[in-house]
Amino acid sequence: MENKQTVLVSGGSGFIASYCIIALLRNGYNVRVTLRSLKKAELVKQMLKEGGLNSVDDLTFVEADLENESSWEKAIVGCQYVIHVASPTPLTEAKTDDDFVIPAKNGVLFVLRAAKKAGVKRVVLTSAFGAVGMGTVKTTPYTEEDWTVLNDSVAPYQRSKTISEKAAWAFIKEEGAGMELAVVNPTGVLGPVLSSDFSHSIHTIKQMLNGEIKACPKLISGYVDVRDVADLHLKAMTLPQANGQRFIAVAGEGYSVLDIANVLRKNLGQKAAKVPTRELPNWLIKLLARFNPKLKAVIPYLGMVKQASSEKAITRLGWKPRSTEEAIVATATSLIKLGIVN
Repeated sequence: MENKQTVLVSGGSGFIASYCIIALLRNGYNVRVTLRSLKKAELVKQMLKEGGLNSVDDLTFVEADLENESSWEKAIVGCQYVIHVASPTPLTEAKTDDDFVIPAKNGVLFVLRAAKKAGVKRVVLTSAFGAVGMGTVKTTPYTEEDWTVLNDSVAPYQRSKTISEKAAWAFIKEEGAGMELAVVNPTGVLGPVLSSDFSHSIHTIKQMLNGEIKACPKLISGYVDVRDVADLHLKAMTLPQANGQRFIAVAGEGYSVLDIANVLRKNLGQKAAKVPTRELPNWLIKLLARFNPKLKAVIPYLGMVKQASSEKAITRLGWKPRSTEEAIVATATSLIKLGIVN
């Protein structure tokens, strides 16, 4: 019998979590996955199979909820590592700041307390670029030294990521007593979808391919392939030099929405026939947003240029991300394959 180490992955039905599970199983770990309901276990297995995983022999499921602290103590017992991915996303039913912030912050603290009690060696927290580069303007790329400034321009999801990550670092400093923490801060996450549950960044590509976006808003941000995000989590979990550090996950320079559209047309031919070909001026989007609630959500980001650097992950951990173009094409190809786009 091998003496395999056990890793708990929270929120196992999510996009990033499912790829973390695949990476861990391929690297010989026992993986225990938390779900709010075990009814989703079969869906997760299907997603893993879609992701190319042939065996789930070393995979188990357990129920745990971000709003129930005692569920985490039971879930984490016997684990050497925890990858805490579960958190409200921009696509949840959450409406107010508290709907995002309270479960995100409490969830982090519940997991860290339970991990400490169970003698876990290291926790890897999935934060977000939303905890790094919002509420401020920078002409140079954002780095891990930067933190989001919580002002009125910061959306509830980004606020929740900032507050929950700060709570994690404070816990380690004040109550961690030897337990290790590393944090991964992904930018917009792209890559091959495994089901209809995928990251909010992918919805833009889906809407473009379906012809729902007629022209592109002026936004520039960084992107990264989900497979590389999972690889960075694994490195953050195992490498000694990752302890006590946060790592931005970004493939390279920022892409505008129009840049993404151009990549789709260049690589997909006729399948990209509905993809927009031009940018809309900001004033027109603001006008149209009065009549279109979906556009209203875009307004705070209009004209925003958010460049980020992953130099730290590359130089310290030997991380090698795919190009943004490859991530965009992989995303679109998988949406077409699964019949998620028309």
